[in-house]
Amino acid sequence: MKLITIGDNVVDCYLDREEYFPGGNCVNVAVNAKRNRAEEVAYIGIFANDAPAKHLQFALKQEGIDYQYSRIAAGITGQPKVNLSPDGDRIFVGGPKNTVQHRFKIQLTLEELDYIRQFDLCHVSCYSSMESELPKLAEVIKIAYDFSDNKALDYIESIAPYISYAFFSAAELSEDNLETFISSIQSFQFEVIVITRGGNPAIVISEQGRFYQKLNKIDVIDTMGAGDSFIAGFLTSYIENKNILSAIEQGTKSAENTCQVYGGFGYPQPLID
Repeated sequence: MKLITIGDNVVDCYLDREEYFPGGNCVNVAVNAKRNRAEEVAYIGIFANDAPAKHLQFALKQEGIDYQYSRIAAGITGQPKVNLSPDGDRIFVGGPKNTVQHRFKIQLTLEELDYIRQFDLCHVSCYSSMESELPKLAEVIKIAYDFSDNKALDYIESIAPYISYAFFSAAELSEDNLETFISSIQSFQFEVIVITRGGNPAIVISEQGRFYQKLNKIDVIDTMGAGDSFIAGFLTSYIENKNILSAIEQGTKSAENTCQVYGGFGYPQPLID
């Protein structure tokens, strides 16, 4: 499977550890797809011209991720500040708002669309600011989209026609509210819907039926990037064989591996104020 991701990158600043780690949804998905044995993985994003951005590029290079079509802009990298709870859950406590991710958007060129066409799938997230580019992107490739916890139906409806694989986070929903939400989004005719629910089993819905994740008991160090890692493992498997149960299993293993390291995928650097 050949995957390209387009969008956000950040460094997650762990205040209690005084370290930062490369991350961001699209970076995490790219790295973990490669670790799940995707044949080829590339990333397009906007890098700042600061030290954290250079470390992000270093980590991508180490992982074998091609980022040749990424942009570099004057400014600072997104730096969400994080503390960990005793059970390894991430607690975000703010961060700068004047980052390159907030100030700039990617507009895809014809050359880039030709490059993207050679991949099997493109992953984008609601943090990528790519909504206006989805129509032309969908003309050349299938799109997987992480809505994260954005469950606003008007937003989902506005971009649903361009998306094949839709991922949602719904840990906060009661069973009744979850079923209401599922009924609402099924009308958008996604090929596959994946709903992660924190410590509860994820749900996958397609024309093949409804499937539930089997959770295993593991020692959790840090949940940062676990959902992104699940997406990467699921997509890498599903695009290859179209078997949902196998894809859920691979996504689960991928997320388990991520939960047992600090940061989205490692590469700590000292946190400097």
